[in-house]
Order: sequence, then structure tokens, then C-alpha cells
Amino acid sequence: MTTLMSESSIVIAFSKLTDPRKPRNRLYTLEDIICTAILATLCRCEDYDEISDWTDANLDWLQSLGLCAEGAPSHDTYERFFRHLDPCQFQKCFLTWTELLRGKLGGTIAIDGKTLCNSRDIEKGPLHLVSAFATEYSLVLGQVKTAGKGGELAEIQQLLDILDLRGAVVTIDAGGCHKVVMEKIIEKKGDYVVCLKGNQGRLHDEVENYFLQAMVITPEESGCAYWKTEETTRGRIEIREVWASDDIDWLPQKDDWAGLRSLVCVKRTTVEKGITKQQTRHFISSLQAEAKHQGQIIRGHWGIENRLHWQLDVTFREDYSRVRKDNGAENLSVLRRSTINILRNDDGSKISLKRRRLRASMNRDYLCKLMGAK
Repeated sequence: MTTLMSESSIVIAFSKLTDPRKPRNRLYTLEDIICTAILATLCRCEDYDEISDWTDANLDWLQSLGLCAEGAPSHDTYERFFRHLDPCQFQKCFLTWTELLRGKLGGTIAIDGKTLCNSRDIEKGPLHLVSAFATEYSLVLGQVKTAGKGGELAEIQQLLDILDLRGAVVTIDAGGCHKVVMEKIIEKKGDYVVCLKGNQGRLHDEVENYFLQAMVITPEESGCAYWKTEETTRGRIEIREVWASDDIDWLPQKDDWAGLRSLVCVKRTTVEKGITKQQTRHFISSLQAEAKHQGQIIRGHWGIENRLHWQLDVTFREDYSRVRKDNGAENLSVLRRSTINILRNDDGSKISLKRRRLRASMNRDYLCKLMGAK
């Protein structure tokens, strides 16, 4: 059945899903379930009950679009569907749609994990997801479920497998600093800037010692590229200094890491209310040593915290969601990330995502515009 939503790019992408329901139990079409779930989530609904209530309240309008001819699905219908939907397939459809949305993405791809605090059930711990985020576009590119915080290695590789990394720079915190991850990035024609911590033992110690010596002399004497910024916001001063060097012939581990070309050190000094704090971090990179460029990439990595994880917690209240059975939590997380991408794709709007959701709930023309419906 053709509906006014059928030409929406996200509906086209998700129409490839295999319906988990038995044919004799399909009172509502796949398009009914997916479309109404997305529309309701755009309109600030956060669980199965709210999605069902929204669908029922807007049933006449939805039927005018060709949806829900048999009435509004109950919350049990939505729950059964998302509990048993294959999350891997849902994720692949999401990725297909993201590529349709922006084409081939270059730029920086930040990879980081997030725990859904209230998704814990009796037998399992809370759901932990690793997401990929295009920082320049503020788009979610994909996500995978992990065994838990600290057990992300295999899942990061899985996420890299499904992403097109050509022309992209991948940034990962220290938890993803493993040789096999660097090999995967280089194999897929990407570059990397990855944080080093004590989990790499001697490598971290060697790099730390190198930059301790470089900091006490001038950049010209050390042979390092150097970049410094200073910002003052509401009485708080932040100074960021970046040193980068591609002189790594001395490094014993230089051949152990695929594509390794340079080392980077970032020193961050903050002064607030007379109190000075300093933090120093070290990175390995496949890029040539350019302190300004690499410093901007490293700072951009934290966009995944500010523009994704914070939005999920504050705007979508993800940490408060108590959906936990079977695949429900994972699939609803894909739904939320899809919604974020839909809202961010409204390039002409300068208002917050929270206000865009409010506007969508009050203005059906705006809601259809977000969905790309004609």
C-alpha cells in the first residue's frame, strides 16, 4: 500500500526490514509501525505507551496519510514488534538511510560508548552502546551493543566494518587504543587520532617522556609543531597547548602500529575563581604532524558527548527509559538516534532540538517536512 509517507527516505530505508511478526498476526503493516513510532518519537514520546497514545490521538490525520487503516496499534503491539525485531538489521537500515541523507561522509568520525542506566534487568546488566558520530555534520552514523563498559574492542571493530572510512579521520578514547583497531582503520583507507593511557604500558611512558622534555624547551628546539589557544568564558580561562611531532624513528614501538606517523600532546590549563587545574593527554596518529589541525580534531571528538550523549539524556531522557526486555532497549535507541538525525537534517532551523520536537508536536506541516513527506 502506498502512503504519503512512502517517499520519505527514512521510510524507504526501513522498508527493507524483515517483519518479526508471524503473518497471521499482522493486523498493522510494517510501515504503520515504523512510521508512527518515528513520528511519535519526533513529537516527544518516549516509550510504547506514549507512542500508542499519540497514534490514537492523531488517528484521523494518520489515516488521511494512508496509515493505520485498522486503527491505532496498542502499546503491546509496539512492544512485541521492537522486542523481537533484529537489531543488527535495524542498524543496517539506519546506516543505509544515513548514507542517503548525507552521501559519502568524510571529516571526523568520533567513536565513544554510552550506558543506558535504567536498561538493567534481573539477568543482565545495563545496555552499553558504542556509537559513531560525524562531528562536522552532527549526525549519528551507527551503533553497536557491547558486553559492557571496558569490553568494547570487538564491537568497535564491528562498527568500523560497517562504516565507510575513506577520507575520514577516526577519533577514539583510550579504551579503543588497540593495534587491531588501527589496522582496521588503515585497511579501510581511513586515518586516526587515538588517545593513549596506561593500557598501552611502555608506549604511553615513552610518549609521555618525550613530550615532558619537549615542553621545557621552545618548539623550534624540540622540532615539534606547536599551537596554542586561550579562551575566556564567564570568568573562566582555558588555555590549550598542542605539540605534534612526526620524528618517531626513536620510538621502539613505531612499527607495531599500522600507519603510525605522528605523536601528539595536548595540555589543557583552566583558571577559575583563582584555582588553576591542568590536564595532559597523549595521542598517536596516522596524520602528519600539524598541531593546529590535530588539536582541532581532538577537541572535536568531544562533540559526541555534547551533541549526542547529552541530547539523548536531556532531550530524549534515554537514561530514564525502563525498556529492557529482549531487543527493545537496543532498537528504541536506534529509533532515538534516527530521530536526532531527522531533527538535525532541518538545516534551516536555528532552534534547539528540544524546541524542534515541541514544534513537530504542534505543527503537522512541520512534522511532514521533517519526514520528507510530499
